[in-house]
Amino acid sequence: MDLSDLTINQLKRAAAIKERIEALNKELRSILGASAKSGAAATKKRTMSASVKRKIAAAQKTRWANLRRAKSAALPVKPAAKAKKKVSSATKAKLSAKLKAFWAAKKAGKK
Repeated sequence: MDLSDLTINQLKRAAAIKERIEALNKELRSILGASAKSGAAATKKRTMSASVKRKIAAAQKTRWANLRRAKSAALPVKPAAKAKKKVSSATKAKLSAKLKAFWAAKKAGKK
């Protein structure tokens, strides 16, 4: 049956029946202890208390610490770094003079 085929009286009667059904559903929910809201909206959003959030955070930190400890124990120990050799200023000057002569000769060869 199409809604456009209904008369005004039939539409009014259908609306009244629907209102009665909704009122009865509301009364039934109140008797059964559920909230008076509709079915989907009746569920309350659950939130965690601050103490539970702190406990979860502490447990997560402990897990990460244990994981870090396990990884560091599994890594091979690196040998101590060797001391760098120091170059004297006289040696630096000799190298600098040799490089300057090399590049001067190289540039002269191109011309």
